[in-house]
Amino acid sequence: MMIPVVYPDGRHDMVKPGMLDRLIDEKKIVRFRRASGWVNIEVDPIRQHGRQMYSIPERRHSLQ
Repeated sequence: MMIPVVYPDGRHDMVKPGMLDRLIDEKKIVRFRRASGWVNIEVDPIRQHGRQMYSIPERRHSLQ
């Protein structure tokens, strides 16, 4: 499956999913299309690789 993208100069292209993450990380695209519609990289929430994990206390009780 190829994903439609838009570059900063307005050019449109289709890229493989594995390439999308790299283009986003390197800020080489401004928009891409997902099933729900176009995503603006600067505005819309997207997953980002390398996010720091945070620790929260375990709230479930042990059944022992």
